[in-house]
Amino acid sequence: MALEINLVPDIKNEMIKALKLRNFIFFLCIVISAGAIVVVLIFGSIVGGQSVALNDKNTTLDQMSSTLNGYSDLGEFLTIQNQVKQLSGIASNKNLLSRTFNFLLAFEPTNGDLIEFSTINVDLISSTLRIEAQADALSEPFIDYNVLDAFKKSLNYLTYDYGKYVDKNGNEIPSYCIVENDLNGSFFAEDDGSLYAYWDIDRVGCNPAAEEEDEDEDDLIVTNNNEDETENCGEDENCVTPAVISGTSEFKKKDHGYQYESYGENGRGIRIWRTPRYDEWHEAGYMDLDGTIEGVPHFESQCSSYAGEEKEDKSIVWTKTNDQCKLVPDGENGIEILESSNGIDENDRLVLRFEAVLTLEPEAFKFNNHHLIAFGPEGRYNVTDSYTQIEKMFTERASDL
Repeated sequence: MALEINLVPDIKNEMIKALKLRNFIFFLCIVISAGAIVVVLIFGSIVGGQSVALNDKNTTLDQMSSTLNGYSDLGEFLTIQNQVKQLSGIASNKNLLSRTFNFLLAFEPTNGDLIEFSTINVDLISSTLRIEAQADALSEPFIDYNVLDAFKKSLNYLTYDYGKYVDKNGNEIPSYCIVENDLNGSFFAEDDGSLYAYWDIDRVGCNPAAEEEDEDEDDLIVTNNNEDETENCGEDENCVTPAVISGTSEFKKKDHGYQYESYGENGRGIRIWRTPRYDEWHEAGYMDLDGTIEGVPHFESQCSSYAGEEKEDKSIVWTKTNDQCKLVPDGENGIEILESSNGIDENDRLVLRFEAVLTLEPEAFKFNNHHLIAFGPEGRYNVTDSYTQIEKMFTERASDL
């Protein structure tokens, strides 16, 4: 058996280990230093590149600034640009004086009494009407003061309504696409007072299906404008009730679930009910008892809410509520009688002359409150911008006794 004898002292072994550790640490330092140099070079190149890019951008900006400052009409351009930015604010603060015509018929008595105006002054800043008028009782006991008293009390029930028209998918239809008045300025209405408007799909930008219809030439029906041949569509749901449109005899088929019809002289559009068709829509699944309307083009009111209550006999009683849009917010207190006296009108009748100031809701004059209508106590509908409809409400001021 061979014996191994370690002739290297322990101190020598420790020295060899120390040398190995030194060499390893030296090598590690070299690697770290090399990595640091590489990192420094990378960051240096980035910083240098950024400096070059920034200098280049600064040069470009200086050139553009010089060009812009050299533009002779710069001041005028900036003025126009600033004015354009103000348009939305101007529109939101704009008031419509013509709304006054909308309100006047709401003041008209509904019980046979007569209120006639001599002068009306409108202050849009304070939203007030200063009126000179006369009251005349046309039925017994012929007490004209009762007419004025009833006129004051009716102010508690005057309301207004506004909102937007939407298609069957709930998308808003631009206001310029809606026709609400006939040639006389009156709202389109049925004999029962139900209001409706027309969606003018022939106006540019108003027909969502226009591009699809133009692409599909099979959807075109050529007519000879003979009413006997085109007016009766029978049960064909794709048929369009034709209207004689100047310069064309082509009519497109209905392919989006809408029924087109003619109105006025040269109009073609889709009827949209402003007044809900309660039972009809409920039975068709368009209107819930809580007043929610979906799946049919309709008017979305910002003031009125609807609700239905089913009775024991399965009939439904519908109600309309409008508590937030009062035309005269203070009711009877919204009118101040400045003067009253008796007089003789142009027909030699005894009347009560009075001068008063009515304070109206400022929101009723706002331009941004589109499709606004005023309603009287009996839910009557009014016209807009049509003096011919309220002409009978004006008369000469009664003379002194």
